[in-house]
Amino acid sequence: MSTAEKSIVADLNLAASGRLKLDWARDHMPVLNRLREKFIAEKPLAGQKVAISLHLEAKTGYLAEVIRDAGAEVVITGSNPLSTQDDIAAALAVSNITVFSKYNPSPEEYKDHLIKTLETKPDLIIDDGGDLVTILHAERPELMENIRGGCEETTTGILRLRALEKSGELKFPMVAVNDAYSKFLFDNRYGTGQSVWDGINRTTNLVVAGKTVVVIGYGWCGRGVAMRAKGLGANVIVTEIDAIKATEAHMDGFTVMPMVEAAKRGDFVVTTTGNKGVVAKEHFEVMKDGAILSNAGHFNVEIDLDSLERMTEKKRTVRKDIEEYTFADGRKVFVLAEGRLVNLSAGDGHPVEIMDMTFALQALCLLHVHEKHADLGNRVLDVPYSIDEQVSRFFLEANDIQIDEISEAQEAYLASWEL
Repeated sequence: MSTAEKSIVADLNLAASGRLKLDWARDHMPVLNRLREKFIAEKPLAGQKVAISLHLEAKTGYLAEVIRDAGAEVVITGSNPLSTQDDIAAALAVSNITVFSKYNPSPEEYKDHLIKTLETKPDLIIDDGGDLVTILHAERPELMENIRGGCEETTTGILRLRALEKSGELKFPMVAVNDAYSKFLFDNRYGTGQSVWDGINRTTNLVVAGKTVVVIGYGWCGRGVAMRAKGLGANVIVTEIDAIKATEAHMDGFTVMPMVEAAKRGDFVVTTTGNKGVVAKEHFEVMKDGAILSNAGHFNVEIDLDSLERMTEKKRTVRKDIEEYTFADGRKVFVLAEGRLVNLSAGDGHPVEIMDMTFALQALCLLHVHEKHADLGNRVLDVPYSIDEQVSRFFLEANDIQIDEISEAQEAYLASWEL
């Protein structure tokens, strides 16, 4: 049976459209292209089955093709109900990759796609948010018999993994790709910063300049969102629970205050924490009329939608991906993309060149787990510095950027305690 026949996608006839998007991504991903050439020649993943759960759009699709060209059998599903692009899913399904994913499935379908992906009994996994790992450990442990290990893409997923590790229940090694230094600097800061505002701007078609933007959380993603909001001319307020990060936000020129005060001022509110209920009932009660709420964390739990529904007298869809909630006192607030990831549910996600670096990290870390799994232990592992640096070196080379090298005398000086 062909991969197209085994796959569950919305419409295979969309494959030609998806192929155009994949080709565009490929042409702007020089780091992955360099790895792909090496993988085609060496087939380092020959005989391995790789299960992927990521936001299924063009950049992810090209990563899947690169892993396929390394010799692996690839099975892929989405990691968010609203981020799968049906034409990309179709294009992959006719390109020797098995796909279980479509846009906006029911919760039952979404879960079934994850389980079907795992029922292929993979050797290696790439996860986003920990969905595959959670199902394997909590519901279907019999499906992990072949698994050597894998990689995790997000902060949310790594929190789950560390909890499993701490309890002694993690059954295979997982590399915390999200925690790679280069991913913090480039993906989380520049990628999230740009893509969140791409999603908000294309969805609302409203000006940002002169408005007040509340950014909840000042981790690497929050930094990027705040920085780009400032660049668009907004007045930026940051809310935090961490004293060090709050101090940094203050030093970066942003106003810092508690969320219950910030809620009174925000025209746009963006969550970037990975935690639940950071916009809650007490904030809705004081929120200014017309406030626009969006989430740049992983799951749709950062905005307490249950409380919002209970407080609402009238709800309607006023524009694609915009729900209007009207309170008893006549105030209205708007939620973008059902409170799901606004940059992927209402946009195309991070810029192609950013994901080129992140997905190169994924590919190289997956190969690292494949080659070293017997020595890694059932732990959450940092990305080896050599891999982190290698990706940046490939990026510099692709962009014809040269840097200096340290001399032997300088190395000797740094290694000595003597002046």
